[in-house]
Amino acid sequence: MAAPNHFDVAVVGAGVFGAWVAHDLRHAGASVVLLDAYGPAHARASSGGESRIIRMGYGADDIYTRWSAHALLKWQQLFARMRRPELFRRTGVLWIAPPEYKYAVDSLTAMHALGIPAEKLSTTDLRHRYPQVAFEDDAWGVLEPESGVLLARRAVATVVDEFVRLGGEYRQAAVEAPTSAQADGKVLEAIKTSDRHTITAGQFVFACGAWMGKVFPELLGSRIFPSRAEIFFFGLPAGVTQFDEAHLPTWLYLADEFYGMPDIEHRGLKVANDRHGASVDPDTQSRIATPDAIDAARAFVARRFPSLTGAPIVETRVCQYENTSNGDFLIDRHPQMENVWLVGGGSGHGFKHGPSVGEYAAAHVRGRVTAETAAEPRFSLATKAETQQRSVH
Repeated sequence: MAAPNHFDVAVVGAGVFGAWVAHDLRHAGASVVLLDAYGPAHARASSGGESRIIRMGYGADDIYTRWSAHALLKWQQLFARMRRPELFRRTGVLWIAPPEYKYAVDSLTAMHALGIPAEKLSTTDLRHRYPQVAFEDDAWGVLEPESGVLLARRAVATVVDEFVRLGGEYRQAAVEAPTSAQADGKVLEAIKTSDRHTITAGQFVFACGAWMGKVFPELLGSRIFPSRAEIFFFGLPAGVTQFDEAHLPTWLYLADEFYGMPDIEHRGLKVANDRHGASVDPDTQSRIATPDAIDAARAFVARRFPSLTGAPIVETRVCQYENTSNGDFLIDRHPQMENVWLVGGGSGHGFKHGPSVGEYAAAHVRGRVTAETAAEPRFSLATKAETQQRSVH
C-alpha cells in the first residue's frame, strides 16, 4: 500500500462543477487534489461533449441570471489567460416564444433590470433576420446578443490545466464511496482510490454529477434523478452558409421544448430535445441514439428548418442530466460528515454556471463566506425532494 497523501481539500469529480471548485480552492491557496475515474469532462459525463449554451434568460429566477452573467465573465477571463478565446463563441441566444409566454416575458424583464443586453423581436423581425426558420404567425423572440456557446469538454480541460498550473494535483483514479460509519466523530479522515492510495484531507468535496446517487445511495439515491438526453447534428447542403454562426444564433424554441446551435466548427446544425428522458444509470445506459428520438428530431427539423428536411444526421450523442427535484443546484454539507461537501444537481442547465458554483462552494468549504457567496437556501439538501416537479430550466 502506498503511503498516505494529505491535502487541505480533496475534490472528487472533474466535471465542470468539480473542476471549478478545485480551481478556486487552489487559487485561494489551499492544497488540493482533484480526482476523476475517467478524466475531465469524459465521454460518459454530463460535462462531456462539444458544446453547451451560456444564456442569461431564466424567467423571473434572477439568481441564475446573475450567476450566469458572472460566470460568463469568469469563463472569458480564463480563456484569455490560457490563450483559448475560441472556447467561447458569441453566437447570440434567441428565445422563440408563443404570445405572452411568461418565461420569455419574465426573462426579458429580469435582464433589462440587471442591465444585460436583450432585444425583443416581433414576428416580422424574426422572419426578416432568420428566413431559414419557419416561425408561427404569432411567434416573437428575445435575443441575447452577448450570450452564446461554450466548447464544453475543452473548456473543462482548460480549467483543469490552469488548476494544475496553479499547483493543484490531478489524478485519474476511482474513489471508494465513503460511509458515515467511516467518519470518526462526524469527520471523514480519508478516502481510498483504485490505484491503492489513501488520501487524507481536512475537507472533501464530492462533485460526481449523475453518479452522486450511487456514491451516496441512502442520502441521494432518491434525490438525484439521472435522465437520458439525446443530441443530433444535421448535415448541411454543400455550400450553404445560412446555418453558420454569422447567420443563425443559438436558439431555444420554447413551444416545442427543443434547442440547438448553429453550425459551429462545421459539425452541422445541433438539435436537442429538452424534455427529460428516461431514467438511466450513467454506467450502463446505451450511448446509441434511439429510433424514437431520431424521428422526433427529424420531425422538428422538418417543421422549423424546412430546407433541411431529409438532411442526414452526421453525428449523435447520448449523455444525461442529473436532475434535482425542481432543478435547483445542490451545494451543501453532508448531514452525517461535517467535512464532506455535496456539489451537484446540474439539472441540464448547470454547465454554464461552473465558475459561479466554484466560487460559491469554495467560499463555503474554506469558511470564508462573503455577501456575494452567502448561503442560498435553495441549494440546501433540505430542499431536495424525492419527487420531481421541474421549475428551473
